[in-house]
Parts: sequence; C-alpha cells; structure tokens
Amino acid sequence: MEQFDVIVIGSGGGTKIALPAAKRGLKTALIERDAFGGTCLNRGCIPSKMLIYPADMIYAIRKARRVNVRADQQIDGNFSALVQRVTETVSRMSEHFAQGVRQLDHLDYITGSARFVADKVVEVNGRQLTAPAIFIATGARPSIPEIPGLADTPYMTSTEALRCDSLPKRMIIIGASYIACELGHVYEAFGTETHFLVRSALLRQEDDDIRTEFSEDFRQRHTLHMGFEPVAVHWEDELFCVRVRHNESGIEKELYAEALLVSTGVDPVTDDLGLEHTAISCNDKGFIEVDDHLRTAVPGVYALGDCVGNYLFRHSVNFEGEYLMRTLFEAPSNEPIAYGAVPRAVFTVPEMAAVGAGEKDLQQQGIDYVVGRADYADSNMGMARMVENGFAKLLFDRSSHRLLGAHIIGEEASDLIHMLILGMQQQVTVEDLLQMIYIHPALPELIRDAVRDARDQLS
Repeated sequence: MEQFDVIVIGSGGGTKIALPAAKRGLKTALIERDAFGGTCLNRGCIPSKMLIYPADMIYAIRKARRVNVRADQQIDGNFSALVQRVTETVSRMSEHFAQGVRQLDHLDYITGSARFVADKVVEVNGRQLTAPAIFIATGARPSIPEIPGLADTPYMTSTEALRCDSLPKRMIIIGASYIACELGHVYEAFGTETHFLVRSALLRQEDDDIRTEFSEDFRQRHTLHMGFEPVAVHWEDELFCVRVRHNESGIEKELYAEALLVSTGVDPVTDDLGLEHTAISCNDKGFIEVDDHLRTAVPGVYALGDCVGNYLFRHSVNFEGEYLMRTLFEAPSNEPIAYGAVPRAVFTVPEMAAVGAGEKDLQQQGIDYVVGRADYADSNMGMARMVENGFAKLLFDRSSHRLLGAHIIGEEASDLIHMLILGMQQQVTVEDLLQMIYIHPALPELIRDAVRDARDQLS
C-alpha cells in the first residue's frame, strides 16, 4: 500500500487541488486515464471556442453591408484546416502541461484508470494508493439517448464534432442545449445546412423573453423542428434518416442528412470508479452526492465538478477546487462553500449571458421586483454598429433596490455580464450602478440604460 498526503482522480478541475498541494510539499498522486487537462482542454471549452471565433468572423463578414462595407466575394472558410489546427494545438497544449506536471516535486502523475477497492483505497495499474484526503474530479461524458437504430450508426457527440475535419452538407442535431447551439453555430457558419430537433425550447432554462429573442434570431440561419422528437435512426449509403414525431400532434416525418450530432446533456463519469466498494453514494442519475463542504459519505473523500453536477462549468469547478484547497490546506476552516453568483454564457449568434435570478425564480419565491430593460438598437454603440436585435434585462428588488439578476442577449454579452457578476457579489443597488461613469459611447452604456429604466419605475 502506497501512502500519499493527497490523491486526485482527474486532471481537469482536479489540477486546482493537485498542483497547489504538490507545491506546498504534500505528497500528491494525480491520476488521469486520458489526455491531460480533462474535458475543457481536450473536448470542451478550449477547442470549441477556437472554432467559434472563426465562425463569428464569418457572420460578421456576412452582415458587413449593414455598415456600408461590401463583402460580396465568396467567404472561403477552410474548415478542414481549421479543425486540424485546433486539434494539433489542443494536443500540443495537453502534452506540454503533462510534461510540466511530471517534473513537479512531490507529485506522482499516473496515467491509468482509478478504481476504489475500499473507502480510502484507490487502485491504478496494479498499485494500491491511500491518503487522508482523496478528491474525485472525473467529470462527465455526453449522454446518449436510447433511440432505436442509433447505436448502429456513426453518429457524433460533441467530442467527435470538435474533431471532424470534413464539412457535411447537412447535419441533424438532436438537442437544444448550449453545446448543441454552439456546435450548430460553427457548422452552419462554414456552410452546413443545420436542422435542430427541439423537444420543447432552445435554452429552456432561460426566461421566456430571452428564449424568444434567441429563437427568433437563431432560426434565421438554422431550421428548427419545434416539438419534434426522434423515434428511429437509420444509416445507409452514407446518409442518415431520422424519423421524428411531434410530441403533441403525433405527426411523423423523415429527415435526411450526411451527419448526425447527438447533444442531449451529460452523464457523470462515475460508473467505473468502483464506488460500489465504498460508502460513497450517488443519486439516480449517477452524480456523486456531497454536502455543502463537497464531502462524500466517506470521511476524507471529496468530489467536485461535473461528476457532482452542482454546476456544469469549468469556472465553477475551478471555484470548487480553490475552495477545497483553501479550507483544507491553506487556511483550514469549517466554512461551507458559498457559490454566490454563478454566471453562464452561450457563445453563438446571438450571444447570451446571465447571472443571478431569472423572473421565473423570483416569481416562485414571491419576491417583488422591477425589470430594467434596454435594447441594443437604442444605445449609442448599438446605433453605431447598426445592431438590430438584442437587449439587456436587469432585475432589482423593489424594496431594497438591490440587483437580483442580469440577462443579456446580443453582441459581447459574455463580456458585458462581468460588471454585473461583480455587482451581484457586492450586492449593488440601482443607485450604486448610476454613480459610476460609463465610457461614451461604449456597449456598457446598455447596462446604464437598463438601470435608468429600473430607476424610473422605482421613483
């Protein structure tokens, strides 16, 4: 039995614990069975954004006429070369980081599959390891729905779609999540005809007005089959045939495409960890159950990130790792984790970002609030850019005037939201946001205009 101070399973968010632990002189084992860096680096955030940025450029060129710039020539997007560059860059980054980790003192980087054989004993490559503190950060994988015929076809998940270097003429996308929308955005920009099967709504967790604005803009470039679900999939002669049924009318039809992308959520990577040999418990979806200190049912064993499912973002697992490192090693305390305002963004056209409560949340809680809204088209920078769509919506408590939530749909939404993330953390009010000076003309004036709208309703 090999004794360590810290064992970390997973080199994605788990590095937020393993690397600082080793640098503090703690004998650390970091176990990874795949490429170093986890989902975000290898098959998530990084490669997707490297594909999305060129897609955004194509959209900007397409709409250049609105500001009297002619771009009539054929846009030559070399999709194969782009995917090859992204794949090579990501692989190179992963190996570079892995080499750096291997050179760290006090850290044993182990490539292999970890399994628990007892509450505090992990086996990998025939070695048995134990430690007072064990951290599970194994992430999640694409969830595959049970659709007759699907398993016998060469369908893609987000993993394959990010590395597919041949551009299909048509693509059917099963799913309406932010991952589905982002990947559809990329493929459509480069010339693929995209068809979305949307069971209920795009981005259904968002408020109605956000969803409506998003769908109306998105459907200008993508074909949305609203209310349809797949009932069977067939593959023949390099062509997919997906039979779909409307969930209300029962009408059936067939869709044909050269590519099929399945993006219907994720499943936690916990099924092969040997958790049955421990007292660690999972919910009915396989996510590891933890308390408000990220502790599992086994003392000294913690879990974080996608395998827990509190939030499915890289920025949230980073926060969780930093919390665990601080409260267990740097400045030990018994404080529970307090996520505060967790932001989110969808990197498509249109772009969407949000933080804090939505109107549905506040209505369910019986909170009296006011909505401050401003349209891009009415702002000075929006006018300069000839922006036609998009808006910012801010929610304030009617009594205290405190900011409760912020939602932006439109250009640079993921950047604009950051001042409101800070605002949520600092519990700012309408008055606070109107005391600062906004650069004129710049897009953040959109925020100011929304605050003014709320102020007028409160006065």
